[in-house]
Amino acid sequence: MTFPPILPVAQIHERLQMIFPEGTPHRHNCVWEIAAKTVFVMIYVGAVESEDVWIRPDQITRMTDDQADVTDEGNRMLWRKESLRPSRKEIPGRWYAVNTREPIRDDTLRGGLISNGAVIERTGLPTTSPAPRYALRESFVALFNPNLKNGALLKAIEEWQVKNLTAGALARVTILRKAVVAAAEEGVMVTFPNGETRRMAAGPSSVISKSVIEDFAHRYLIEPGVIFLSESANKIVARDDELARGLGLNIESDRNLPDIILVDLGPPEPLLVFIEVVATDGPVNQKRKDTLLHLAEEAGFLSSHIAFVTAYMDRSEAAFKKTVNDLAWGSFAWFVAEPDKIMVLRTEKMEGNKLVQLL
Repeated sequence: MTFPPILPVAQIHERLQMIFPEGTPHRHNCVWEIAAKTVFVMIYVGAVESEDVWIRPDQITRMTDDQADVTDEGNRMLWRKESLRPSRKEIPGRWYAVNTREPIRDDTLRGGLISNGAVIERTGLPTTSPAPRYALRESFVALFNPNLKNGALLKAIEEWQVKNLTAGALARVTILRKAVVAAAEEGVMVTFPNGETRRMAAGPSSVISKSVIEDFAHRYLIEPGVIFLSESANKIVARDDELARGLGLNIESDRNLPDIILVDLGPPEPLLVFIEVVATDGPVNQKRKDTLLHLAEEAGFLSSHIAFVTAYMDRSEAAFKKTVNDLAWGSFAWFVAEPDKIMVLRTEKMEGNKLVQLL
């Protein structure tokens, strides 16, 4: 991996006060010295979302001035490994006492940098796990490049603020933060459109499925119903055989079914909606779409009464970037973090292929 270039703590502190202006929610937690030293250590060890490197709050407490001056990549890699190992040894000159890890975690990270879109928290870890879980967003760490100065720095900060500190951006961060918490709980309770509930196993896929059924279905369908819901390892959480039979749909567990099958009973002709949930892989690609289309056509559905959706947590995450090139034309992509928006992969077969019609 390539480590980000180092910027001294004092300069990080100055830039934080520029990045988070007065009026920023929880600004104090983002601009105090502890925040500057937290960002420094995350840069020092290369804890950046794109590198899949994460830190624990106690690593910040273990840093010293002498260590911070050693900036070659070999020693940075060595310290990253050493700082994760359990140790009861006294650390001369350490930046903070051991018990400072709690305010770093609760105030600086969760109460400041995460809520304002600068830091992400690793999904899928139990709340009691000692594994490292925090990393800087790639767009945020770029603001601390030593070569970024004067007008170029001010422009980069302004662009980052527009994307991350607007009301919509902050709402997106809040939704994702709640999803991280839900993913680590013992189970995810899902409420169906008819009021019934089911519990799914904890994890990011279940959180996405919950949002699809509780949010997406009500936003984009007139009279939604759930025909089929499964989770990882093909475990069936719920199936409505009576509704499926009424639609002429043959639901067989051993068939290559999607994660979720919804139906919209509001239109004159019911709309069948096949949904794949993507936390890591498995979008509605063209081959998948053809398979599901055949299943629906066997039940007598016309292609115009079938929809295909790939559901993600957020379009900034690796899962979307990894699979976006495989998404099938004539399908949709939806994101938990931006529930009021939907991506349409149009084809010329769809009505209106001129820009004025698309608008």
